[in-house]
Amino acid sequence: MKVSLFDYFLPPGRIAQEARPRGGSRLLVLDRKSGAVAHRKFADFPEQLSAGDLVVRNDVRVLPARLYGRDPEGRLVEIFLLKPLDGLRRWEALAKPGRRARPGRLVRFDEGVVAEVEDAREGKRIVRFDKDLEQPLLERIGRTPLPPYIRREPGAPDRREDREAYQTVFARQPLAVAAPTAGLHFTDEHLAALSARGVSVADLTLAVGAGTFKPVTADDTEDHTLDAEEVWIPTETAAAAVRARAAGRRVVAVGTTVTRSLEAAVARADFGKGDLAFSTGLFITPGFEFRAVDALLTNFHLPRSTLLMLVCAFAGRENVLAAYEEAIRLGYLFYSFGDAMFIA
Repeated sequence: MKVSLFDYFLPPGRIAQEARPRGGSRLLVLDRKSGAVAHRKFADFPEQLSAGDLVVRNDVRVLPARLYGRDPEGRLVEIFLLKPLDGLRRWEALAKPGRRARPGRLVRFDEGVVAEVEDAREGKRIVRFDKDLEQPLLERIGRTPLPPYIRREPGAPDRREDREAYQTVFARQPLAVAAPTAGLHFTDEHLAALSARGVSVADLTLAVGAGTFKPVTADDTEDHTLDAEEVWIPTETAAAAVRARAAGRRVVAVGTTVTRSLEAAVARADFGKGDLAFSTGLFITPGFEFRAVDALLTNFHLPRSTLLMLVCAFAGRENVLAAYEEAIRLGYLFYSFGDAMFIA
């Protein structure tokens, strides 16, 4: 499909720059069959579900993956960690500006941490630190990896409210460099309300990478490749999804990461036969046949993004873009710290 079909105009003022109190967002409810739209508060989300529904969420935890250091000339360098390569000392990363992080250059960080840029390939860097970036150290010297559309001063100290808001209340596995943002809305009270309605909750883990913000530069969706990400699905979660669907109950995905994980998993011959660990670059566009997910909680996504394409595949491009147009007209806020959308 033409990528231009997933374009829309978003006024800059509609991009949320600050996190509101958790759970205080608005909720647009879209009927994916009729295209009908209703306007609620996120606190009303449990009321959209029924006893026996299964909510599946991504329990990944966001690493403070953005590091600011100085090159030998004392100039600021941003190193954005992508993934460890062997242990916690050698990492694949992005660097900005790249000219200050050429191979052989040293970058010095807080607490005396020093890294050498070993290699540059395909716009990325291989960086070796002089000590393991274990979680406590990374928490002290790293910054919250907010997406580029949330503007913060480069090199400024982390804001406590950002670090708290860009992490779900159920985050456990420290593997992501971007948040599964649909989960950011939940409070413990919302989860308790789901339980009180007889709604089950299960977890999986998808290590969200920086590729989630990778722009689609091709003219046609067939010419775009989604970066692969690692997925872990416990036996209990797969079994709960199989039982729910067999009984005619809904599987409700909290976010596009859960949707891709479940849809990639259900296509495997070993789905439901034990713990699953696999890598997926599943790119969902209109025409895709959904076999695992019946309802989707998500945020509002960037024009021409792979996330918007997935949502359009689930609910119909015309329905989604019409709902986006109404949301813009009514002042909804978009993207990571923005409002939510429930599609059923």
